[in-house]
Parts: sequence; structure tokens; C-alpha cells
Amino acid sequence: MTPAGTLLSATGLHKAYGSTYALDDADFSIHPGEVVAVMGPSGSGKSTLLHCLAGIVVPDSGTITYAGRELTAMNDTARSALRRSDFGFVFQFGRLVPELTCVENVALPLRLTGVKRKVAERTALHWMEQLQVDDLAGKRPGEVSGGQGQRVAVARSLVTGPRVIFADEPTGALDSLNGELVMQLLTESARSANTAVVLVTHEARVAAYSDREIVVRDGRSRDTERIV
Repeated sequence: MTPAGTLLSATGLHKAYGSTYALDDADFSIHPGEVVAVMGPSGSGKSTLLHCLAGIVVPDSGTITYAGRELTAMNDTARSALRRSDFGFVFQFGRLVPELTCVENVALPLRLTGVKRKVAERTALHWMEQLQVDDLAGKRPGEVSGGQGQRVAVARSLVTGPRVIFADEPTGALDSLNGELVMQLLTESARSANTAVVLVTHEARVAAYSDREIVVRDGRSRDTERIV
């Protein structure tokens, strides 16, 4: 049964690639403002679970429900629109556009929805200030450090006011000091905005920033119900 107040949930997810099961009866749930760490060894299915929850990959069977709507029943166009309006993304490598300045990168999701440049960049600067990178606004991604670039990517994920952020190994390319700073700022900023965070990681120190852990092994999920 889905817990009351759940924003995003999945039940009985199966996903196979050929004869290999990436997900085998996996479940998931998250509340607004909650940070849930999805943990597991490489190849366990945790990234596939994230991609299914975000509507990027369609499971072979099972149900995903977001804000009372069945995500698995939507077509590609509807899922794409949902990703632009309600979801934010942070990847292991920031995936910033090298030709744009940092503030233009952060403002890009707003610009793609038709927001005027000045308004978009003003909102972008607000989130860059929250992530302590507003002084990098005019620099290009190639002119900043890896840790700074990842904080710019986090600001970009928050700029549209998403209800869920999907963070796939967000500190995997960073040293421990920068990784701690990124996680601290990501979780603080998300909680202040009541944004849920689905955090895929294999590192216990990163998972420590979450409210709860879900362990994925051999495509199956187990909620540890860790209370912080």
C-alpha cells in the first residue's frame, strides 16, 4: 500500500534488457521535501529505477504514480512535458553547455519554457547565490572547477521550482571535500523548497544526507526505514 501523502511511488516494477533483468519487482515511494537514497552495487538496477521514476525509461510492467497521475500510462510527449515542468536532474558529470556562461546554463530550463532572458537570469542568480556560485555567473564551464561546476548544475536543477530532483551519483566525479559541500547545499536547498530528492549513490557518506535509504540488489528493492 502506498503511504499517505506520497508524491511519487512505484509498485512491482520490472524491466529487462534482453534476458537480463535490471528491475525485478521493485517498489519505491517518496514524500514532498524528503531525501531518499537509492543504494546498491554497480549493476544492481538503481539507475534504471531512477530512469523509470523520472519517465525516461518505460518499465515492462508495474505502476508509477506521480501526484495522483499514473506516469506509466502517459505517452512520450506527456512524460517529456512533466520532466520540463516538475522534475529537475543532477548527473555525475554536470552536463553544462560549454558555449554558455554559468548563469545562462542555470537559466536554460526557464528559457526553454519561454521565460524572458532577464527574468530567467534573475531567477538563476538567486539559485546560484543559494549554491554559493553567483560569483561565477559570467564564466564558462571550462573556466570553473569540478566542484563549482557541479554546484552550478544543482542550481540549474532547482531553477524551475521542481517538485522532484533526480540526482544520479551527483558527487561521483568530485573529491570528498567538494562532494560534502555539494550534498550539503543540494539537500538544504531542496528541503527549504519542499522538493523531494531521489538520490542514487553507492557511497555511505553521501547516503548519510538522506532521510531514508532504499537498497537495490539484483533488481529488487528493500526499504531500510532509516530514521534520521
